[in-house]
Parts: sequence; structure tokens; C-alpha cells
Amino acid sequence: MNHLGHPNTSTLSDEEIVKRVVKGEKYLYENLIRKYNLRLYRISLSIVNDDAEVEDIIQTTYLNAYLQLANFQNKSSFNTWLTRILINESLLHKKKSMRRNQLAIESEKDEMHHETPLKNLMNKELKVILEKAVSNLPEKYRLVFVMREIEEMSTHETMEVLDLGESNVKIRLTRAKEMLRNELSDYYKTAQLFEFNLVRCDKVANFVMSNINL
Repeated sequence: MNHLGHPNTSTLSDEEIVKRVVKGEKYLYENLIRKYNLRLYRISLSIVNDDAEVEDIIQTTYLNAYLQLANFQNKSSFNTWLTRILINESLLHKKKSMRRNQLAIESEKDEMHHETPLKNLMNKELKVILEKAVSNLPEKYRLVFVMREIEEMSTHETMEVLDLGESNVKIRLTRAKEMLRNELSDYYKTAQLFEFNLVRCDKVANFVMSNINL
């Protein structure tokens, strides 16, 4: 008796096992699985080159082979027949995987580069709005904002140019940012082109401001 509690079948040929499995001795199929696992693994890995995916492919191969056992007619060895099923499954899996990857790449490119007329309009409109918002700042706040955030001057350089103390530079910059946030929020609340509720307005305003390095 073997470890499964069944008669020892180690001397049976593949073809004899197939016949007995088809007749109802399903437990014998495990003999074939254990016998060919390593071979199928190596062959599939050479095609797919992904260890995790190979495991799924092998499982699918054994299931497909089991469902087709009744059609196995000994025109070739069971080993050859099983390997053909594995190769077909591996190639199919690889083709699907490549297609998924290609679609993902194309989708990412479209998202990054696809510019619709509406998107172009919104980008131009946003640029105008931001420029207008900055120009509307009181001069003492606008100067600090432009120097620190647009020209990327250091706090020390800004202090020297404007003859201000460090705390004044920081306070004016903070105040300028607050004014810009408020103006952008007010714009989206009153704009007629799109309808935004307050939560979405705040979200858009905060996103825009964070992306212009405020």
C-alpha cells in the first residue's frame, strides 16, 4: 500500500494509469501529477519566465488534461500529449499577459499625453486665473510670493532685496498663499462653466495650490 492507502501503482505505465482514471480510479491521477511536475515547471518557466504564473499554468494544464483524458488515444505518449497542452497553455498565457501589459502602457500614455479640446481650454483658463490671482495680490505680498515661489529665491535673498526681517518675509508669504487659496476657491464656487459643490471646490483649490509649490 502507498501513503495514500491505495495499492502500490508505481509499476503502472502512464497509459495504464490513464485508462484506470477514466474508468473511475481518480486517485491515480496524482501519480501523473507528481511524476511530471518538475518537467512541466521547467518547460513552462522557459516560456513565461514568471515563477508565480507558471504555477497557475501547470494547475490549469493538469485540469485541462484531466477533462480530456477520455479523448487520449495513445497516438503519442502521455508525456508528449501533456507537454503539448502545457506549451499551448503557456503560450496562451504569455500572449494574454503581453496584451494586458500593452493595454496598460497604452492607457498610461493616453492618460499622460491625450489632450482634448476641453482639457486644453481648461489648462489655458487655469493659467489665466492663476496669473490674475497673483497679480491681484497687494504689492507687498505679491513681491514676496514671486521672489520665493516663482523665482525660487531664498528667504535670506528676499530679506536683503526687500530690506525685511525673516519673520516679515515668512508672514507675507503665508498671507499671500492664503489670499490665493481664497481667490481660487471663490472662483470655482461662482464659475458657470462647471458646477462644483464646496467640498470639490476646496479639493480642486488645494490640489492646484499644492502643485504650484505653495
